[in-house]
Amino acid sequence: MITIQKTAELTGHANPIFTLELSQKPGILFTGGNDKGLVEWGLNDFTFIKVMFPVNASIYAIHCPEGYPLMFAGLRSGEVLVFDFIQQKLLKPLRHHRKAIFDIKSSVKKDELLIASEDGTVSVWNLKTLEMVHSITVSRDTVRCIAVSPDQKQVAFGCRDNHIAIYDLEDYTIIKALHGHTMAVFALVYSPDGSYIASGSRDAQVKIWDSSSYHEIKNVPAHLFAVNHIAFHPTLPYFATASMDKSIKIWGSDDFKLYKNISREKGYPGHVLSINKLAWGTSDQLLSVSDDKKIISWEIKFS
Repeated sequence: MITIQKTAELTGHANPIFTLELSQKPGILFTGGNDKGLVEWGLNDFTFIKVMFPVNASIYAIHCPEGYPLMFAGLRSGEVLVFDFIQQKLLKPLRHHRKAIFDIKSSVKKDELLIASEDGTVSVWNLKTLEMVHSITVSRDTVRCIAVSPDQKQVAFGCRDNHIAIYDLEDYTIIKALHGHTMAVFALVYSPDGSYIASGSRDAQVKIWDSSSYHEIKNVPAHLFAVNHIAFHPTLPYFATASMDKSIKIWGSDDFKLYKNISREKGYPGHVLSINKLAWGTSDQLLSVSDDKKIISWEIKFS
């Protein structure tokens, strides 16, 4: 039995919200999109706190690497802004890509930051020095998303040309290219135990891939339109998907069955436009952001 209740709706963005990231400080959320700044929100009382810093282009990705007092914001311009929480100011931006940044992830084990771009490459940066150490040409087209395996031995890249590229995180050599989606891969994540990779695509499918053999285990016809994001529950065997079809769905991560469809069609006071990103705030709180300029907090009880 899963019960869903909308607990808050945060407004203030003037344009679509493309991404969100939880702070390492509990109860703090950051959001960014197609407007003038990166915004900080309080989740304990659901309030706007402040605009962290202005931006001159849309924000497509926000990342706060574990154990570092830094926040990275990837812009449509190709620039990555770096905010230092201790100094409370922007540092020198990371300038390498000349096309949009779509995802940023890190390997804390290697002290490295990975930045995926529309130019088809992923740049690798040292988190301590903020110097670029490597560039990988992954695709002739856009690299849309990054997933780092839980043991930090592999990294997967989802591409606009429909394929997923698996690389060795130690030396950045390619291990395998996965083909199966018929449209751009927008979402990619390893299961918490690392046994499989879940991918979501513009083709509205979620595919499950074995992370050892790289065979497709299952194809789930998940949504009516593009699957924009996939987020695993922090402790329970479920994951959530967000779609351009304005719905959030809760799936079993062990049986891949659909357990809940959170949408206006199902009677929930949800988003009215594409849902772009999700984050589990706590074990019973799911946060969603949308083209409708809203952030919604959902209380999801599993019993």
